[in-house]
Amino acid sequence: MKNLFFILVSLFLFGCEEKKNLEENADKKAEDSIAFSQNLKISNQDVLLLPEARAITSEWLAYLTAQIEIENFREYTVNEAVANAQPIAEIMKSLRETLPDTLKSNATEVRLAVIYTKAKVLEQQSKKRNPDPVEIAKIAEEIPTEFNNFKIQLNELFEKTLEQFEKELDAFEEERERDTIETSAPETEDPV
Repeated sequence: MKNLFFILVSLFLFGCEEKKNLEENADKKAEDSIAFSQNLKISNQDVLLLPEARAITSEWLAYLTAQIEIENFREYTVNEAVANAQPIAEIMKSLRETLPDTLKSNATEVRLAVIYTKAKVLEQQSKKRNPDPVEIAKIAEEIPTEFNNFKIQLNELFEKTLEQFEKELDAFEEERERDTIETSAPETEDPV
């Protein structure tokens, strides 16, 4: 009899605990549903490329595709970031693999590696059995920032160094001196 009483009490407690777990799971699912429907918080700041960089990137299909995808991030919800995680990773892989020789430098290659890594992490987080919407949002919001950092690196490839400025200044000063010498030289008349 004691054993029967003990079994009934155990079943009752276990049943109450299971009901409590189901309620907690339902609350968690509702919170996650709301979190997945939230828009990503993407900065509206955009780095403009210098004309020299723009001339090269305007013919680079992978860059143009990535630029369009980054612009789409401004409208994405967390759920859309999850749904597009694999294509985003593929686009960033293509961007990394097709970097034109004129843009190759350690800095640009590192920036592309960072973008690709973030895209792959987003893809991995999206494929989890129980994806964390807060973590996914954080990663997805970092990708446009890293793309802007990449554009800054592209611009830096075309910015002039101090030596180049000095050479231009020297050439300008020499030209100005020649102009002043030519205009200030007395005109000699030919006594014929």
